[in-house]
Amino acid sequence: MEAFSTPLLFTILVGLIVLSAATSSTETALMSINRYRLRHLVRQGHGGARRADALLERPDRLIGLILLGNNLVNIAASAVATVIGIRLFGDAGVVVATVVLTVIVLIFSEVTPKTLAALHPERIAYPASYILTPLQHGVWPLVWIINTACNGILRGFGVSAKDAAPHSLSSEELRTVVSEAGAVIPHRHQNMLLSILDMENAEVDDIMIPRNEIIGIDISKPWDEIVEQIAANQHTRLPIYDGSIDSLKGMLHMRRVLGLIINHSMTRESLLDLASDPYFVPAGTPLNHQLLKFQNERRRIGFLVDEYGDIQGLITLEDILEEIVGEFTTDPATQTRHVKNEGHNTSLVEGTVAIRTLNRTMHWQLPEDGPRTLNGLITERLESIPRAGTHLNIDGYDVYVAQTRARRVKTVRIRPPTSQTND
Repeated sequence: MEAFSTPLLFTILVGLIVLSAATSSTETALMSINRYRLRHLVRQGHGGARRADALLERPDRLIGLILLGNNLVNIAASAVATVIGIRLFGDAGVVVATVVLTVIVLIFSEVTPKTLAALHPERIAYPASYILTPLQHGVWPLVWIINTACNGILRGFGVSAKDAAPHSLSSEELRTVVSEAGAVIPHRHQNMLLSILDMENAEVDDIMIPRNEIIGIDISKPWDEIVEQIAANQHTRLPIYDGSIDSLKGMLHMRRVLGLIINHSMTRESLLDLASDPYFVPAGTPLNHQLLKFQNERRRIGFLVDEYGDIQGLITLEDILEEIVGEFTTDPATQTRHVKNEGHNTSLVEGTVAIRTLNRTMHWQLPEDGPRTLNGLITERLESIPRAGTHLNIDGYDVYVAQTRARRVKTVRIRPPTSQTND
C-alpha cells in the first residue's frame, strides 16, 4: 500500500466502513422481516418481496453470502487502518488503529445500522435483495464451498440446514398476534377472532341448556295446559315429549302449528305428526366441530346425550354463534335472568348458570377447568352438598350460598375481587 497516499487510504477506509454497515444492516433486516407480511406482498407481486422471499428459502446460503462480504470488508478495513496507524504513529500505530477502528466499526458498522434495520427492516431488505440476488449467483462457487464446510460441521451435531423450523403459528401464538393487533383490528373484531380461537378448547357441554331447564311440550298433560303453553310460547321450535324428556318424540316448529290453529285441527295426534325427528349430539363434542355439523346437517338444535344415551341438555346454533359475536338479544330481562345486581359490588346468581357464560357476561375469571356450572364448582370446592348460609372464597371471589333446593345450590351471592372491580 506504499503507492497509496494517506488521504486516499482514509477514503478507502471510510468506504469499507460504509460497506460493512450495509452488510450488517442487510443481514439484520432480512432476518427480522415479518414473514407473514412478506408473503402477503409476494402474493401482491412486490418485486423486492419476491426476491427477499427467495433468498430466505435457504438462510444458510444467504448468511454465508452476507458474512462473506462483511468479513472481507472488515478485514480489509483492519489492514488499511493498520497502515494508516503505522504511518501516523509508528509502531504504536498498530494499537491505536486497533482501538480506534474497533470503536468506529462497533458504532457505525454494527450497532447503529443493525438497530436501524431492526426498526425498519422492509426499507433495507427489499432494496438489498436486488443486489444480493445477482451477487449470490456471481460468487456462488465460493459461497457453496463455505456452506458445504459449515453444513458438514452442523451435520456432525445432528443439525441440517433443510430442517429449518416452518414459519407457522400455533393457536396460542395466533391469539397473541390478534390481541396485540391494536388499531389494525377493531376491538370488537378482535374479541370475535379470539372467541373463534377459544372454541377449539370448549365443548357443547360448556354452553348447553341443562336438562332441567329444557322447555318443551309434554303431550301427556291436560289438553288445556298444552294449548295455553303453545299460545304463550316465545320460541320458534319446541321439543315434544311424553311425560319425560327421555321419551322425546321430536321437534315441533311453531310456524307449522299455526296452520293447525287456523284450520281448527290441532290435536295431540296432529302435533305428533308435525314433529320432526330429533337430532342428537354426543357429549364432549368440541364447539367448532359441532358448528360444522349443524351446517352440514342443516340443523339448528341438538340434544346432548351421554355414553348411556341419556339426554343431558340441549344445544342450539344460536348458542354457538353467541360464543363468537356475543349475545343476540337486547332484552335486559333475558340478559339478566341468571344474574341480579344487588349493589355494593354484589350479584345474586343462579346456581345452574354455566361458569363460561358467567365469565363472559360479567367479565369475571372464575375457574373453567373443572365443573361447568356454579353449583358444580361450589360442590367441588366444599367436597360436600352445600347448605344455605355456607361461605367460601374461590380464587378471590367471595361466595355466599343464599338458597339451596333438592341437594343443589339455587342462588349464590358473589362479590368479585376489589382489584378486578377497579379494572
